[in-house]
Parts: sequence; structure tokens; C-alpha cells
Amino acid sequence: MTDLRSAPQSGLDTGTGTSSPGAVRLRRAAIAVWALVVATLAGTRVMSFGFVPIMVVVVTGLAAASIGRRNPLLVLRDWLPFGLVLFAYESTRGTAAFLGMPTQWHLAVDADRWMFGVVPTVWLQEHLKHADPQWWEIITSVVYMSYFIVPYALAGWLWLRDRMAWKKFVTRFVALFFLGLIGYILVPAAPPWAAAQCTAEQVVGGPAFPPCITGTPENVPGGGVLGPMTPDDPAAKPFIERISSRGWDVLHIGPVRDVIEVGQERSNQVAAIPSLHAGLTGLLAMFMWRRVGPRGRILWVGYAAAMAFTLVYSAEHYVFDLILGWSLAALVMVGCAAVERWWARRSIRRTVDDGPDHDGPVGATQTAGEPSVDRVG
Repeated sequence: MTDLRSAPQSGLDTGTGTSSPGAVRLRRAAIAVWALVVATLAGTRVMSFGFVPIMVVVVTGLAAASIGRRNPLLVLRDWLPFGLVLFAYESTRGTAAFLGMPTQWHLAVDADRWMFGVVPTVWLQEHLKHADPQWWEIITSVVYMSYFIVPYALAGWLWLRDRMAWKKFVTRFVALFFLGLIGYILVPAAPPWAAAQCTAEQVVGGPAFPPCITGTPENVPGGGVLGPMTPDDPAAKPFIERISSRGWDVLHIGPVRDVIEVGQERSNQVAAIPSLHAGLTGLLAMFMWRRVGPRGRILWVGYAAAMAFTLVYSAEHYVFDLILGWSLAALVMVGCAAVERWWARRSIRRTVDDGPDHDGPVGATQTAGEPSVDRVG
């Protein structure tokens, strides 16, 4: 693996050599058209924040940026696994109910209460929520939205700059989401905002989509499954709300909030265990740890921590969900590294058994077959 701070820039032109002036002009025009189309779709609320729309944006943008540098069709070939996994993720809605798997409404609530004595989501909204969104909720809303942008922007950057690192990142990304899909199907679970809208009686038997899940928590007796909450601000609403997008109201950018909320409505409403928001941001921090310097490490770990706070405060996830997401990310990192080491050893043995194709020493062939090492620091 290569230290990304010193990776050669020539990789941008891999496959076609130096770009001709005509190719440069065509590439710039294609990028301009791409940016205009994306801005128009976002501004007219046609595009929602979901994995598939974001993937389309990234792939088309990379195809435009590849003109004159490498064959744009390579984008489709390389990014197809991403697209298939994300499409499968967005298609899981209702799968667990079809299989008869009961939705967990109490598991994470009880786990959080056991760990902290209170439900952290309830505690945070009691002490931090006000009637009107505060300035710092701009940060939480941006952090929440960044989940649909940062991982794919990083993947696109790696694809252009360091293909080996990109392949390893894609492998871990796909593995994380594949295992997350299994969790969503086998253990469907309701998030805090849904638990605040339903009483224990309404979710007996673990229904996936009870009528209360499309309601509001305003008149739910006793605070629903989460229990009562008493905000410090008397003007704040005395119930748990899904507030991950209300920071955009501070900036008076309603269309962004609307686009995010449309994406939330179209997503799997009972896909809380594990939290892939936490898992993916944790994976980013782990993956980039050996590829950046101390400041970069602080940035990526801080990003994962900010996402964790945002998810719990805004009633998107329980802490229990986050722990499972981080654990899954760590498992994926360790497992993928083990498989890569095994594959490298296997390749070396095959090379030795077949004999070197040149007159150099066997040791040189073995070294060439080994994976490169990330620069630590």
C-alpha cells in the first residue's frame, strides 16, 4: 500500500498516456456538464440522498474525469460491485417481514439502559434540544448528510490516485455492507425515532411496519417504547424527534432538508442493527489510519466520533447499534487483511513452484509478490 501523501500523480493518466489538448477540452466540458446536471437535479429536488443516486453521481463524474486519461468504461467495470451491493441494500425493505423475522423494538433500548442507566438518546434530547434548532445543529446535519458523500468521494479519489488502495477499500466496503445486509435481514430492528412513535402494546410480536411507525410521537402515551422525556427547555417538544436534518433550517436551506427526508422515507425503516453509519465511518478511520499523518488520524477519528454523537442525539440509532457497527468494521478490517496475507503467501508459493520467469534470484520474485506496506506516520 502507498502513503497517499506521497503517491505519484502519474496514476491519473494510467492507460492512455499524456492527454491531448482536445481530450483536455472535452474532459473539462464533460465535467462542467456533469456538475451542471447534478446541481440542477439537487436544486429541483429530483434527486434524493440515497446510495444508488449518489453512486450514479460518482460514477458519471469519474467517467467524465477519465476522458483522455483512461478508458471511461473502466469506471463501470471497477464500480459495478459497489452498485450491486448498494442496490441490494436499498432492496431489503420488507425482506425480513417476508421471511417472518420479528422486528426488535426493545433489544437496543434495554441494552442502552443497561449500559448507561438511561437511554442516551432521551438524555441528550432532554438536555440539548431546544424549540428551535441551534447553530451547532448545522454541524450535526452536515455530518449526517456526509455519510452519503464522504465514503464515495474518498473511493473516487483513491480510484484516480492509488488503485491498489482503492481495491482494498472497495473489498472492505463491500464486505461491511454485505454483512450489514445479513444483520438487517436476520435481526430487523427499529431505531429510536420509531420507538418513540409506538407503544409497547402496538409492537407486540415484533411487527416490521405497524401503523404507528408512520405517525408522530406527539400524542404517544408515556413516550412510547423509549419512555417519557422532560426537556430542560420548557418550549421544546416533550418527546423524542428525528432531528438529523433540522440544522438546515438554521441556514434556511429547506430544499436540502427535503431531499434528505425523502431519502429517509424511501429507506429501510427497520435497519438499525448494526449501524452502518457508525460502521462505515469507523471503517474509514481504520482504513486511513496508516495512510495519513497525525492530523489526518485526528480528522478521521473525529469524523467517526461526530457521526456517533449525531446518530444518538438525532434519534437515528442507539449506542448499542453503534457498538455493533464498529465491531463489524473491525472484524472486516482484520478478516480482509488476513485473506490478503493468505493470498499473497499462496501467490508466492505458486511463483516458486512454477519457477521464476527471469534469471534473478527467487527472493526477488517473492518480494515482488508481497503486498506493499503502508507508511506509518
